[in-house]
Amino acid sequence: MKRFTKLVMVLLAAGLIFAGCRKEEQAGAAKIGVTFAGTEGATSGQSRMMQEAADILNATGRFDVKVYVAGALPGDTDNLVTQARLGVNLVVPSDPGRLASQFNIPDLNILMAPYVLTDYTILEKLPETALYKEWQAQLEKEGIVLLADMFNGFRSFYTTTPVANVAGLSGLRIRGFGNAIGQALAKYLGYAQTTVNATDIYAGIQAKTLDGCEIQASTADSYRLYEVTPYLALTKHYMLQSSFVCGKTLLDTMSPEDREFFIKTIYETAAKYSQIIASEEQSYYDGFKTKGMTVAELDIAEFEAAIAPLYTNNDLGLTPGLKERLFGELGL
Repeated sequence: MKRFTKLVMVLLAAGLIFAGCRKEEQAGAAKIGVTFAGTEGATSGQSRMMQEAADILNATGRFDVKVYVAGALPGDTDNLVTQARLGVNLVVPSDPGRLASQFNIPDLNILMAPYVLTDYTILEKLPETALYKEWQAQLEKEGIVLLADMFNGFRSFYTTTPVANVAGLSGLRIRGFGNAIGQALAKYLGYAQTTVNATDIYAGIQAKTLDGCEIQASTADSYRLYEVTPYLALTKHYMLQSSFVCGKTLLDTMSPEDREFFIKTIYETAAKYSQIIASEEQSYYDGFKTKGMTVAELDIAEFEAAIAPLYTNNDLGLTPGLKERLFGELGL
């Protein structure tokens, strides 16, 4: 009996030592290195969202997430997405229009098409629609995972000359999206679309190679555009979304538990900041006024009429009936 008791004690001790070794192994396991890379200034809602998500992930001890904003990493958004696709551990905020052009999924343009979606709260329902899941599957075939869509403000025109109507944009050199959506908007509103890196907008306006840009309020503030563009025309033509993507390879290297927590953290933080950005938007407009900008409320119906041919001519290559299907799935 004594020998049996001693044997049990030895086995228990061995078990405790083994368990202790396992804990040490787990504690010493390599952290998952990830870089969040964006082009917006540090104070923008998108940049703050990435920092908060990184803090949550890092607090687990399982991740080592670094955040680079204001174009601190070389390459534009499309280039960074390509790097993620090729296996670099990046999370990149792109947008539906960019992804539509980069991966040849024209129907994704509907999410950013001028004056189609105008209520940011629909983004809560979007991931549950069959359309969104189809787009996610198409992107995944290309090696890219669409993690979340975050409302990032309405885009309007920040210019060096006043714009009171559609005619006021005629001939202006405006920095905007270089994708199909940006080109179509310029075509029907009559300005010259000029593509430069977002971080070069300020210098371009200073150098008079640009007459302005179309951009969202928080980013305009983070770039200090109020110093070089005295006029803001509130067209609110796009409901901008930050589409957070990463490479499929990155997720495949994670354990199921880490992968679930990673995706959940980005999705929930994006949802939180959609609301924050919406609540802050008017304060940016008010702040621009105090900084000397003229902020003009325009006749939106005139701008909607001007871009109507974009849809009748189907410049974006949308599948017939796509808008009706999307609205049906969203319950609009």
